[in-house]
Amino acid sequence: MKYVIGIVLAVLALVGFSAMNSYNGFVSLQEGADAEWSNVETQYQRRYDLIPNLVATVQGAADFEKETLTAVTEARASAFNAMQAVGNGTGSIADFQQSNVVLGRAMSGLLGYSERYPEIQATQNFSDLQAQLEGTENRISVARKRFNEAVQGYNGKVRRFPGVFWASMFGFDQREYFESVEESKAAPSVTFDS
Repeated sequence: MKYVIGIVLAVLALVGFSAMNSYNGFVSLQEGADAEWSNVETQYQRRYDLIPNLVATVQGAADFEKETLTAVTEARASAFNAMQAVGNGTGSIADFQQSNVVLGRAMSGLLGYSERYPEIQATQNFSDLQAQLEGTENRISVARKRFNEAVQGYNGKVRRFPGVFWASMFGFDQREYFESVEESKAAPSVTFDS
């Protein structure tokens, strides 16, 4: 009888250790993915902060159409709100990506003015802002890649045995990857009205 009790206690200890180890692993990987998402947000925030300065530079140097300014401003606000919704768990990465596609289209209209008016490109402020925006786009790309790597590690643990058992028991679900949306696969076109 003591032998059976010993085996039962050993099995319970092993199961308990496995549960504790799995739970702690999920938490660590989830925190890593959350940290990488924060890095993505930081880079997008940098982009959103540069846009008003770019708009002001273009607007100050050329006869600027109000519709373009309004489109950029509204798209920036929409993308910012979508980013916050993902961060607090109420939005999806796909919706966030879609809002950034709309922002990209609006920005292409804004940048089209710089091509149309050489005096804008000649200003140092515009050149500096454009270089910062390009650098920010590269940082965003790196941050998204790192986020996806963190999500891959987390999702792998959630799907592998025995993690799949403990994940469902503790409420850890797979996370969404940062994937491009269909509209972002085509480069935005810049057209000039004569």
